[in-house]
Amino acid sequence: MADLPPIREVIARHGLSATKALGQNFLLDEQLLDRIAALPGDLGGARVLEIGPGPGGLTRALLRAGARVTAIEMDTRCLPALAELGEVFPGQLSVVEGDAMKLDHGAIMQGEPFHVVSNLPYNVGTALFVQWLSGEAWPPQWQSLTLMFQREVAERIVAPPGGSAYGRLAVLAQWRSEAHLAMKVHRSAFTPPPKVMSAVVHVTPTPAPDGVRAKTLERITAAAFGQRRKMLRQSLKSVPGAIHALGAVGIEPTRRAETVSVGEFVALARALA
Repeated sequence: MADLPPIREVIARHGLSATKALGQNFLLDEQLLDRIAALPGDLGGARVLEIGPGPGGLTRALLRAGARVTAIEMDTRCLPALAELGEVFPGQLSVVEGDAMKLDHGAIMQGEPFHVVSNLPYNVGTALFVQWLSGEAWPPQWQSLTLMFQREVAERIVAPPGGSAYGRLAVLAQWRSEAHLAMKVHRSAFTPPPKVMSAVVHVTPTPAPDGVRAKTLERITAAAFGQRRKMLRQSLKSVPGAIHALGAVGIEPTRRAETVSVGEFVALARALA
């Protein structure tokens, strides 16, 4: 580990530069990277999935923490730098070349429980997050998600009801998991600096409410927040039985989606089930 050169030197030696098309922004601050790697707790011997490791800044922090890291990288320019890192931590790093949006993460992790820790590429971050949180199978194979987002997206994930940030993403993240904003990261920490601030969100699964199908909840929230300025009696017209269900669970049809709590959406989905 003492032989590891600074990340900036690795980037220069391999001629790497962050590519906007891939949503890349490299983190160079080793202390910050170690703090991010510490957020899931003790990773000694744990399986960790990392998406978009780039030159391996966060990867080396995870390896230092004792994790067994599987990194998915589609930028072939970064593969030699990651290979060098694997030589320093023999047996701890596996690199999969490919598009994380098109790969079966559970199969890649061979059915074992794993943590996800990533400085997500901005262009696919939200889509990957939704993918990990969706579906009927629960609890998920992942044990925690520790993810870097644009701060605006991070605030939408942890938002309480009643504000403009509260929407489908908040309900999806909070109805059967706990999500909190773990760390804010200034734009100057990245190379090149993005135009926006960033933040790390930490998510852990909780027991799923009984009698609720994820598909039903997703359909309700899509309709409700798809016309968020309208009253529920109007926005939920497209969902069969939803207007009747509002009365059954005591939700006034004159309310708007942003005022409906996660628990109320769950109750509505349960009534429709």
